[in-house]
Amino acid sequence: MRRIGHSLIISGVLCSVLAAPAMAQKVLQLPIRTDGPKSLDPVEGSTTYDNMACVQIYETLLTNKYTDPLKYEPLLLTEMPTSPDNGKTWHFHLKPGVLFYDPYTYPNEFAKEPIFDGSRTRAITADDVFYSLKRLADEEYELENWWLVKDTILGFNEFKDEQNAAAEFDYSAPVEGFRKISDLEFEIELTQPVYRFNYVLGMFQTSIVAHEAVDTFGDDFFRHPVGTGPFVFESWTPKKDMALVANPKYHDVYYPARDEWSSEDRRRRLHRPAGKQVPFVDRLEFMMFPQDQPMWLEFQAGNIGYTQVPDEFFPQAFDKRTKELLPDQSARGVSGHSDRLLDFIFRGFNMEDPVVGGYGEKAKALRQAISLAMDLNEFNETFYSGLNVVYDGPIPPGLDGHPEDGRAAGAYQGPNLALARQKMNEAGYPNGEGLAPIKYLANRGGNSPEQTELMERQLARIGVRLDVQLVDFSTLIESVNKKNAPIFSFAWSSDYPDGENNLALFYGPNEAPGANHYNYKRAEYDALYERILTMSPGEERTAIYEQMRDMLLEDVPYIGSMARERHYTINEWLLNCRPTERYYSWFKFLDVDDSKRR
Repeated sequence: MRRIGHSLIISGVLCSVLAAPAMAQKVLQLPIRTDGPKSLDPVEGSTTYDNMACVQIYETLLTNKYTDPLKYEPLLLTEMPTSPDNGKTWHFHLKPGVLFYDPYTYPNEFAKEPIFDGSRTRAITADDVFYSLKRLADEEYELENWWLVKDTILGFNEFKDEQNAAAEFDYSAPVEGFRKISDLEFEIELTQPVYRFNYVLGMFQTSIVAHEAVDTFGDDFFRHPVGTGPFVFESWTPKKDMALVANPKYHDVYYPARDEWSSEDRRRRLHRPAGKQVPFVDRLEFMMFPQDQPMWLEFQAGNIGYTQVPDEFFPQAFDKRTKELLPDQSARGVSGHSDRLLDFIFRGFNMEDPVVGGYGEKAKALRQAISLAMDLNEFNETFYSGLNVVYDGPIPPGLDGHPEDGRAAGAYQGPNLALARQKMNEAGYPNGEGLAPIKYLANRGGNSPEQTELMERQLARIGVRLDVQLVDFSTLIESVNKKNAPIFSFAWSSDYPDGENNLALFYGPNEAPGANHYNYKRAEYDALYERILTMSPGEERTAIYEQMRDMLLEDVPYIGSMARERHYTINEWLLNCRPTERYYSWFKFLDVDDSKRR
């Protein structure tokens, strides 16, 4: 019952005292490409769109650098965490004076007494860090993101089991690995050194929240966010729009220094506001676009600051051969940018499904046949202007474990119709006989309907039929989390630059609603995954990555893979914009010049 009310229109308009009456507000309009977030509670978040909204309001201990998103820097900390014992124990020091904002400071429909013991605000402490991490262990939130810390922190597994078995979850109960030194200093001891641990502390699901806000709003906390971020929540109409305003008490966060920018970035004058306090805009407005055409038209009209260029509109903005921005776009003041994503585009199988799931030879042969019938190169040329990288395995280009030239021996990469038909015979469905249409769920937005039609045509060549269900992205994720999608389609962008993050998608204990959307469970794979968690980068670890990759290629819990090269267009009035999808808290660095709006 916790999720009742997601479809309600939510409001809480902030008063205009945040802006000086004599000054025009700077308003930044940005797109969210789909129907947007499903929750504004980080512990419930799992999608790019949850991430995009949440990190404007909440903050994590660490974050990516705007000038080099593959690197990390402190956000709520005074310095990067230190370890005296090679990664088993980590020492942290919080920035002093970082304040939660109080939603009742501003008149809105929920205005009551201040939530912080009669005060309008308070500073974050070590207790807030521990509380926020403990929420990951609470079954009240369906353990959607427990996989991030499972088996990692000393005594945390035991805490989770004890509290969920109790009549009431006690957040004050101790965790052996959590040690408070003072309000601003603390340590976290791990069960063993885990290479990815600091990466996890930069993921939005580990954002720091205030227990007073959760206690006050209860089941409605997902739509009443209270954080320390650069923006304060104002309103949210699910699947339509969201408005935020600048946090008047935001802590000291400054635009990157001049010497952090590359010569190319300085040529684009991205260094101009170096050293200035952020955010620069007074108001941030998100517009949700389940369909790509309205988003592209809004950009062309100058109504949103930047956009990912939908693939079907790529020829309107860029030369397909040179990938250079077209002269007519430049003449309008539009600039372009490109970025290779750490991307894993796939069609997944639910390995618990009675038809396409399972590990027997016949079940495996059916999945292999379907994969062999698919022609990803045709998808790439038809829908991505040939810009994507088609590759074998789940690990994207640029990371350890990605196969040389993108190809791995033993991959059931299509098109190979002769072998696909042989595999259909082995599965017991010659020419598709006896095989009922298989339910396939995909997002209804963008060019997904056209992609689905191509998929149907390709699979028809071996007698496989689909029962297509195109739904909103939020419905798609909900169905996958509930294991109700035999075949499904979306993409995974790596949370951090390590192939372990992609291999975690197939670790058995991470099954849905965790990140293992495929519900893939293989003991040998799980044992290898547990081994790599404690290993630093090197040849031995890479060899295990490759071994795990090859297991997945044989079992085919998904069809793939492709990595996108994303192209963006930026309107002249949007300043300081260097688009990246590695993280999303960079919106606080953006500025607007209203004199350049058309």
